[in-house]
Amino acid sequence: MYLIGVSAISFDLDDTLWSFRTVVERAQATLHSWLLEHAPRVATVLPTPAALGHLRDHYEHSHPDLAGDFRVLRIGSIRLALEMSGEDASLTEQAYGVFVDARHEVEFYDDVMPALQWLSPRFPLIAVTNGNADLRMTGGSEFFRLALSASSLGIAKPAAGIFHAAARAADVSAAEMLHVGDDYDLDVVGALNAGLQAAWLQREDHIFNAPSPTSARAPHLVINNLSMLCRALGGPDTF
Repeated sequence: MYLIGVSAISFDLDDTLWSFRTVVERAQATLHSWLLEHAPRVATVLPTPAALGHLRDHYEHSHPDLAGDFRVLRIGSIRLALEMSGEDASLTEQAYGVFVDARHEVEFYDDVMPALQWLSPRFPLIAVTNGNADLRMTGGSEFFRLALSASSLGIAKPAAGIFHAAARAADVSAAEMLHVGDDYDLDVVGALNAGLQAAWLQREDHIFNAPSPTSARAPHLVINNLSMLCRALGGPDTF
């Protein structure tokens, strides 16, 4: 497959523009330090920053009805840690704010900003994420016409509705929209099923969920960085 008549582009955020694992590990370390300072008995429940992630996962498994609501899941797991350690649960919202601020201290991959600078004057760009990253806090919002999230729309990838919302926001048909993302099932298959074109981004530092050998849904483009995307759309060989 190959690109045909691309008039607008949508982008996933986590693991497409920055490393999600790096961001979350740093945010959990920041939150852990804050909790030990303001609620020291939490150390009995959360001996390491990684324990925050384990407790959050445990909380999600115990509350399957909250799956996908990242804010509520994180708040619930923080409150649980405070309650289990006998600390003041009223610190929950303040602790969550510490986590959110740190979660938005992202480091864009080196190819991202040059690519967005080249793409944004030429194509309407729409962010499409199942996560809770806010481009107004991470930086980079100036390149995007709109950012759509699963929480704001009530629709998550791979559902067609979130991709169709991106096409409407860019004022193009679904067939004219190219979606770029790292997750094969959520980004590639989701976009193709919605009638969009799809570019699968396979960064070297990321482990990918490979398509099934029997899958008939192949992306229009496979890239290792966004410089390759720009070249496929007529951009320069180097930035």
